[in-house]
Amino acid sequence: MNRFCRKKSIKSMKSKFILMATLILATFISEAQTKLELSDYITRGLEQNYSLQVVRNREDIAANNYTRGNAGFLPNITMTNRFGGTVNSTTQNLREGGQVNSDGIHNTSGSAGVNLGMTIFDGFNVQTTYQKLNELKQMGGLNTQMSVENLIAQIVSEYYYYIQQITLYKNLEYAVSLSRERVRIDEQRYLLGASSKLQLLQSLVYLNADSSRYGRQREVLRASQIRLNELMASPDLGEDIIPSDTLIVIDENLSYDDLLESVISLNTSLQIAAKNQVISELDYKIIASRSYPYLNLSSGYSYSYNGYEVGTTRNQNTRGMNYGLTLGVDIFDGLNRKREKSNALIDIENRMVEYQQVEQSVRADLLALYYAYQNNLNLIRLEEQNLSVARENLEIALERYKLGDLSGLDLREVQKSLLDAEERLILVRYQTKVAEISLMQIAGKIMDYV
Repeated sequence: MNRFCRKKSIKSMKSKFILMATLILATFISEAQTKLELSDYITRGLEQNYSLQVVRNREDIAANNYTRGNAGFLPNITMTNRFGGTVNSTTQNLREGGQVNSDGIHNTSGSAGVNLGMTIFDGFNVQTTYQKLNELKQMGGLNTQMSVENLIAQIVSEYYYYIQQITLYKNLEYAVSLSRERVRIDEQRYLLGASSKLQLLQSLVYLNADSSRYGRQREVLRASQIRLNELMASPDLGEDIIPSDTLIVIDENLSYDDLLESVISLNTSLQIAAKNQVISELDYKIIASRSYPYLNLSSGYSYSYNGYEVGTTRNQNTRGMNYGLTLGVDIFDGLNRKREKSNALIDIENRMVEYQQVEQSVRADLLALYYAYQNNLNLIRLEEQNLSVARENLEIALERYKLGDLSGLDLREVQKSLLDAEERLILVRYQTKVAEISLMQIAGKIMDYV
């Protein structure tokens, strides 16, 4: 009796332990598989993506270069110190005859000085260089902005591609279940003698084909998950991703006129092209400034010491200040300045042409994408109707097949039609979403996804 109670107690304790472990494991899995919003994935990518970190570092370099000292506004101050000496042996032959020898004469010397140099006027070169550094700083910000926009567009596209693959995966799972149900029906018919073994084997072939496709889709799904983790620079590239969205939601209210207005004012490529044009104009001004005279200021304070081992003077100290202004002008430099100015004018013209080219390209992309966006919206409505009809057709076909009023090939054709309709709808919804993402990026509104 005691042994029975003891066993019962141990069994009860084991049951409680297993229950507790199960609850802890369930809690852990629940926390590890928390569903995240699209904005969460974008935020992780903006914080961790390696390529974006490099671009941001380059932006910091451009910002660090934007200083008055780098432009030449501030003076240069240098300090020099020196201590040294000489050890000489001297032989003097006198005219009256005789010779004087001096061996190992050690003389010492030391100097210290502080010098200041400053450009007072350099043909507006300093001011123009400072403006150029500011433009380069802003260019660094625009390059970072473009990289951010590209990264967001990639993450959003991959996110919805992943959702597309999940939907396809579930549809193929449903197709496998239909094929398995068909095998069950044909197996029962074969056992009852109402169907041939050939039909059962054909059903098994279809089931294996659907299962194989289902397995390949799992591979595609996993590859998309890895790609999304790579964009976010996740430490674990195999980390499971559970999106909060189950459908590809599309904004159907995009207006071409509103998008075109945003393109002109917000498109990053146009802003970079305009900034390149300004920088090329500043380069021309820097070259032209060399035609002006320049005025430099120099000043300094120095101290020197000389010690003599022989002679009437034991040592000598000198201290003092120096200053001066240097006025100069480049009269002739082999016509190099004229050549550089001509090249700079050509570069300005090229930048203007590049801006027009970028503007035309952006407008063309906007127009083509908007047409694709509108056309895909119409295709979505059409494919939704086709899917509804295909589902109803499959229900009818299954009932007829159970009654023996429909052949296996006809049922397979109906099943394939449903699967094709589902895939077409999924594909066109994703293509519409990609067009929407591209339109938002061109219009400079891609940050709305964050």
